[in-house]
Amino acid sequence: MPARIVRLYATTALACVLGVGIAGIAAAQDISGLTERMAGNVPSDSQMLLEADTLVYDIDADMVTAVGGVRIDYGGNKLVAQRVSYNRKTSRLTASGGVQIIDSSGTKVFSEEVDITDDFASGFVNALRVETIDRTYFAAESAERKDGVLTTFNNGVYTACAPCEDKPDQAPVWRIKAKKIIWNGTTKTVRFEQSRFEFFGFPIATLPAFEIADPTVKRKSGFLIPSFKQNSDLGYGISVPYYFALSPTSDLTVTGTGYTQQGFLGEAEWRKRYDNGEFSLKVAGIYQADPGNFDDQNTVNSGPEGDPNRFRAMVGSKGRFDINPRWQVGWDILYQTDKNFSKTYSIEGFDKYVQRSEIYLTGLNDRNFFDLRGMQFDVQEDILDSDDQSTDQYQPWVLPSFDYSYIPDEPLAGGELRLDVNARSIYRSRLDDNTFDNNPDQADDYRNNLVQGIEGYSSRLTAEAEWKRSFITDGGLVVTPLLGFQADTTYVNQSQSSVDAINALAAASVPSAGADVRSAYNRLMATAGMELRWPVLFSSTSSSHVLEPMAQLFARPNERYSSTYGTPNEDAQSFVFDATTLFERDKFSGYDRVEGGTRANIGLRYSGSYDNGWATNALFGQSYHLAGENSFASPDLVHAGAESGLDTDTSDYVGLVGFASPFGLSASLSGRFDEQTMDVRRVEAKTGYMAGPVSVTGNYTFIQAQPLYGFSEDRHEVSAGASIRFHENWRVFGGGRYDLQSSVLVSDSIGLAYDDECFAYALTMSNSRDTDGYSSDERTIGFSISLRTLGDIGDGTTSFQ
Repeated sequence: MPARIVRLYATTALACVLGVGIAGIAAAQDISGLTERMAGNVPSDSQMLLEADTLVYDIDADMVTAVGGVRIDYGGNKLVAQRVSYNRKTSRLTASGGVQIIDSSGTKVFSEEVDITDDFASGFVNALRVETIDRTYFAAESAERKDGVLTTFNNGVYTACAPCEDKPDQAPVWRIKAKKIIWNGTTKTVRFEQSRFEFFGFPIATLPAFEIADPTVKRKSGFLIPSFKQNSDLGYGISVPYYFALSPTSDLTVTGTGYTQQGFLGEAEWRKRYDNGEFSLKVAGIYQADPGNFDDQNTVNSGPEGDPNRFRAMVGSKGRFDINPRWQVGWDILYQTDKNFSKTYSIEGFDKYVQRSEIYLTGLNDRNFFDLRGMQFDVQEDILDSDDQSTDQYQPWVLPSFDYSYIPDEPLAGGELRLDVNARSIYRSRLDDNTFDNNPDQADDYRNNLVQGIEGYSSRLTAEAEWKRSFITDGGLVVTPLLGFQADTTYVNQSQSSVDAINALAAASVPSAGADVRSAYNRLMATAGMELRWPVLFSSTSSSHVLEPMAQLFARPNERYSSTYGTPNEDAQSFVFDATTLFERDKFSGYDRVEGGTRANIGLRYSGSYDNGWATNALFGQSYHLAGENSFASPDLVHAGAESGLDTDTSDYVGLVGFASPFGLSASLSGRFDEQTMDVRRVEAKTGYMAGPVSVTGNYTFIQAQPLYGFSEDRHEVSAGASIRFHENWRVFGGGRYDLQSSVLVSDSIGLAYDDECFAYALTMSNSRDTDGYSSDERTIGFSISLRTLGDIGDGTTSFQ
């Protein structure tokens, strides 16, 4: 017996304690030994505390009894009762009167009477209630424990919902009632026999028997909750997953899904965890029973006409490992028999519309960043690329993409130096060109043609350096000189079809630009810039305002090769000129194009704050091309810069205003306006309200027609969303998107959700429509039910047409 200190406390006179004498100490030691066996492994230096009004040792009956406010603390275990008796002859312990046992793990047992052996291996309990550390709850009329591993609850109840504090007798959200609940400590399972599932006190399902892992088990092999699916092309389906707990660090989930129209889909996912990371491997496949059930025989789902696409499959893997606190390596790779199998069958983790497969190595240290990755893109649409191809060959392989950014800790000449390196190498097996006819009278207009990606290889290496330093004059003027230098080298090895497409685009241009198709390009760009800011503070007793005139001047040579069609443009194909990009030194969205010529940016910024919690902000300005060639007016393979508002010497005006209130209301309005007529070219209005149980968002967008980009009509769209929690646990939500130009409600949805600590439910209904009217409407019903400790039912969405 480990060494301990025994303390006796009594509310009677001190003489009563002394009267117990040696027998009392022996009794305490016996109870101490019993408690030690109850506690299992406890620290060797643990001390036992016994409190009781009276402690009696009956020598003839060999019985030790503690009566009145009995409390035993030992090794983190606690027992509280009105009376505790220990029969040394039968080695049984009896506790009665508000019995409460709390073990060292935090599990609580409540009962009116406990009769168990001194090693707690066997016994009987009346009116039992158990609360585990995982917040699961058992209750029973009685319970029996045998051999220390098998506990049987008679006429028991199980739930993971905490009882209501105000109404403890009220039925929980869900519970399982069973004639017998058998808790097996060896197999770590809980078996329910003759069970009934109740929801808010109402029975909704009866099962003869089923089994779950016990609350202490985080991972255990067995069947998971099935899910149900429905789709007009696939039919009705039911998925039954089985989970294998292979080891403490690895597991496997195998799922079989039967579809009424397409047959059996099999899935398997293996996961492995290490100290510094984890990875997974997933496979799925199906032999389609009826490929012709898909709407169009020219879709990927059904395969080319006359060659049904029956066998479809995928294999995917994801992984992430920390090499050290600064470096991380990982991957996310998908290979499939066709370009949209994973999306069609909703393969979890691989069902994005644009799926990017990649392998990467990243590093981050203070302000320095390193990123190296290889990528391949899969656009999971259902349209074939050609009559005899079902894979998306237009999408490139990026082998590799490289970014490095370095900012020295020490200033250079009193200013900040930033160094950036970018490199990319792209391979595309097929020419990605596009022809759209926005004006039948100008079918041969060069603006109706785009070459979005060449067939062959294209590699580029870019190095960029920027230095800037700010000076503040006595009058508060902030002067920031800037120096920048960028060097590029590009290598191109393209197919003859790409060369022919580029030459055709150049020959059709108005005015003629002429193609300069080379195998290598070198480009230098130097920038000398100056930025002036003069923030002026205006204050009152209840508010403060900052008005800041701002001007920039960047002097640069012309962009080399900007007036030819020979240079591929892969990463700078589109951008938006608005108030957020007005003061960017280079407004192109990537490195394949670089802004040249001399340009000035002028604007006025404003911000205000008020003592009542309101805040306001605004910006308005314009950009001016002063000298040299305007890069945004120079044509390239994708017409980058055209109709952007920057393609004229004097740009369109851009502006932004917004406010935020202390009670959750905020709004902003931004736009681009014609520099001569002030006609609206682009506008976006946003508003939101979030306070208490209400959350509302709204958005309006207008974009003027952009024929060069394939949009021959104006685009008007309004969208809104809202969520209202009308009860502590209930909320309703919905949203919609309306195309004002075509007068079509593009999408709308509404949903109802309930959530608390043990149960969550969501039901959504949505509709989507095609603005051109050629595609049929799609209606979607989604539902999901989550029962803590039992599992999830439903997969979120069920589609039908």
